[in-house]
Amino acid sequence: MAAGLCLLLLLLPPLWAVRTVSDMQPVYRAGSPVAAAAAATLDFGSVPAGTYDTNTNYEPGGIGILFHLVEGFLSMVQPNPFPQELARKIAQQRFAEIQGEYPKTLHYEVGFLVAAAIGLLFILLMPLVGLCFCMCRCCDNCGGEMHQRQKKNNDCKRGCFATFLFASSLIMSICVLSAYAANQHLTTQVRGTKKLVNSNFKDLKTLINEAPMQIDYLVNQYNTTKNKAMSDLNNIGPLLGGRVQEQLGREVRPAFDAILNMAGAIRETKEALENVSVSAEVMKEGTERLQANLTDAKANLSNTLGDPACKQAQAVEICNSIRNSFNQLNINANFSGLPNVTSQLNILNDIRKTDLTSLVQKGYAAFNDTPELVQNQTRNIESDIKNVLDSIGGNISNFSKVSPVQHILSNASHFVTQSEAYIREYYPVVEQYDFYRWLGSLVLCCMLILILIFFGLGLLCGSCGYDRHASPTTRGCISNTGGNLLMAGVGFSFLFSWVLMAIVLATFIAGGNVEKLVCAPYADRSIFKVLDTPYLLNSQWRHYLSGVLFQSPNVNLTFEKVYSDCKENKGIYSALEIENVFHLNELLNISMYMDDIESKFEHLNVSFDHIILLDETGKQALRKFGSAGIEDIDFDAFMSETSKSVTKVDLLAFANELEASSDKLPKGALGNALKGHANSIRMIHLQQVVPLEQSMKYVKARTTLNQSVRVLQRSSVELGGKIAGVISSIDSAQFLISHNASSVIIKESKRFADTVMGYFVQYLHWVKDSLSFEVATCKPLSNLVDTAVDVFLCSYVVDSVNAFWFGLGGATIFLIPAIVFAVKLAKFYRRMDTEDVYDDVEIIPMKNMENGNNSYHNEHLYGIPNPVMTSGIEQW
Repeated sequence: MAAGLCLLLLLLPPLWAVRTVSDMQPVYRAGSPVAAAAAATLDFGSVPAGTYDTNTNYEPGGIGILFHLVEGFLSMVQPNPFPQELARKIAQQRFAEIQGEYPKTLHYEVGFLVAAAIGLLFILLMPLVGLCFCMCRCCDNCGGEMHQRQKKNNDCKRGCFATFLFASSLIMSICVLSAYAANQHLTTQVRGTKKLVNSNFKDLKTLINEAPMQIDYLVNQYNTTKNKAMSDLNNIGPLLGGRVQEQLGREVRPAFDAILNMAGAIRETKEALENVSVSAEVMKEGTERLQANLTDAKANLSNTLGDPACKQAQAVEICNSIRNSFNQLNINANFSGLPNVTSQLNILNDIRKTDLTSLVQKGYAAFNDTPELVQNQTRNIESDIKNVLDSIGGNISNFSKVSPVQHILSNASHFVTQSEAYIREYYPVVEQYDFYRWLGSLVLCCMLILILIFFGLGLLCGSCGYDRHASPTTRGCISNTGGNLLMAGVGFSFLFSWVLMAIVLATFIAGGNVEKLVCAPYADRSIFKVLDTPYLLNSQWRHYLSGVLFQSPNVNLTFEKVYSDCKENKGIYSALEIENVFHLNELLNISMYMDDIESKFEHLNVSFDHIILLDETGKQALRKFGSAGIEDIDFDAFMSETSKSVTKVDLLAFANELEASSDKLPKGALGNALKGHANSIRMIHLQQVVPLEQSMKYVKARTTLNQSVRVLQRSSVELGGKIAGVISSIDSAQFLISHNASSVIIKESKRFADTVMGYFVQYLHWVKDSLSFEVATCKPLSNLVDTAVDVFLCSYVVDSVNAFWFGLGGATIFLIPAIVFAVKLAKFYRRMDTEDVYDDVEIIPMKNMENGNNSYHNEHLYGIPNPVMTSGIEQW
């Protein structure tokens, strides 16, 4: 932890010069739109980030099962939670209060105390029991007497003792293998620590080397903001002028459209009047000629009917019928009485001399030049604002120069280099001492292995050399050797067990407490809660970490927060909450520049006096159209006459009937004359009626124009009002451009200024976000702490040490039953000096009274050397 704090202190200063952006945004007036929302989104790219290689996710592999087993055992020994309050009192050196809480302390450590008491009892009793056992055997007690009573269950006892000893030896072997595996695992991990340490230092160097490059990238990205602002200023005509034109156009364009509509109405009315006038004249002339021809036709026909032949009886009725149809030979439509539209047409022709469309287009052209006008009249402002942007850029560019980043990073790099060199220098020493530790642990394992070898060889020799038909005094050499090996194992067990238990007890107390007081609280982060206790490590500082880093102990900066943020690979600026102490606006304060930019736009003045939407000539033409008298024309008379047929009767039908009547007359001059009159009437129809009908159809085809004129006639009362409204709207739009355009310009210039300032707001927000999450990401710092505590101390050392004492202690504990079973079993394998003698005849064995009444058989009688004769009876 101390190394991690030192590196935090050294890696912090590169960003001390970077200040917070929480209060760097320009202050906008109430009601002003948010500039960042109005401005286009800028793409600043991605901050170049280094790649960190350290992997703190440690997987122990197969031995992890043993580690979990040990953790479960420690949880049973010590199930109590981490004593945070007690740890706080110890850290604050409040020992007077701790003295009154000894029961709580003992309650927390009761599991370790009980285990330690058992271990101490084992250490004290085993040598004492071994000494007493040795002395007893020297006195032919405790199985030292070389005599074995013959019992019927001896074979069963021997088998049970051998089985139990084998089981105990097997368990001891497993425990020894576990201890050896833990010992070897620790050595392997210590040897692999060099790679992990190098990875951590590599990541730290990456962090140190990348930080200035990342800061330079943030500074250089100001050019993106500046270039965008410059682009908008260079296009202030299309942008600001376009906005002004759009606002003004809401009144100007409807006025222009009304004028164009009225000009179209004037044009269409003129065309309609011309068509009506020409068609009426053509129809008038045609009907007059037709009427004259029809009159002549009637006169000629009347003369013919005056022939005496009509007085004949056969012709009288036919001639009278023809005379009665004379009145049908007349015109039906009379165009002579149609109203004259010449005066209105003359007025419209006079109005048409004024080209309203051209005037409107001219006004449109002047109005559409608004962007160019704004561009030309704001060149001085563009120059001033560009100077301001250059000043901001110079201030930001000097950021990395005025801050002691390079110097501090150089010191941090020097410290990391020195630390790496120190670790590399002393790493061989660590490996050497680890070799001594490994060798000592191996010796301890070898002690148990030696005992297991004796027990194993004893079981092997005893089992293989045992002859169930041989008497205890006649057992073979192999069997006797097996018994002796078992007793040798017992002897070494008494010699080594207390030493092994002393090592187990020491490593158990140390490793178990480190696991429960350091590793477990670090895993659940409860140790951070203790470290983050106010006034814990320094009675004058509320928060120790902020006091060390910033000399501001009131800043709420906690170990847990820093560790968690670095674990999430956040930037140091955010993880250490540098914004509470160091403020970016001291170096990146652009609010005064923003006020300057805004003031320049506030004084922006663009003149639109030269823009004339419609001159007086055009207005006068509109007024003339309103007073042209279109509404006085009687269009109903036109429509009434054009809807009539040219003649009252169909001349072709009349000629056919006349010809049919002539056929009924007797053949002669009268009939032929009537036929000639019929042909004349047909010629009149073809030469005059048909053209007139076609002319009338043409007039009817122009009904749409007439209808438009009739619409004007029906709305003649409103025509003057409409023209007055058009003139009023154009006057209103002209007044807006000439007098009130400045208010529109001020409003839109504020919006444009907000847009330009929005680019800088985006930039400053991006700087803050980048500092918080992308610049100098502190994952290497949390990796360093994890490597030191979680991986090296807990996973490598503590887990391996705990697994070692667990295996070694288990094997040592099982020495006790192994000793008992080995001593019991050796009696069945070793060659005895004396044995019990039984009479084969009697059911109850008869005692041999030789050499006194001692119930023993003297082996000298059978030629077996037996220099030692016992007098007691072995008790089992």
